Amino acid sequence: MSELTRDQVVSAVHPVDDAIIAEIIATGASEADLAAACAFVAREFRSHEGRDVPLGTIGQVISILERVGARPLRGSPLGEAGSTME
Repeated sequence: MSELTRDQVVSAVHPVDDAIIAEIIATGASEADLAAACAFVAREFRSHEGRDVPLGTIGQVISILERVGARPLRGSPLGEAGSTME
């Protein structure tokens, strides 16, 4: 598992400041974890289904993204995370 970089976080979500970037990186999330968290947040934003947040690292990242109101970017290099397609 490789550690996320600042550029990976910035390219996946917005708005996000340095403190939030550091908090996301501190979870130990991988790029795949960030992509899964972004995909979850994007689906919830569109569908408002209110699904249970997964446990573990992905859930920690989801909680951070939801707390700060960050949204996955369209065209994200992380694929589905920024897509409007399901």
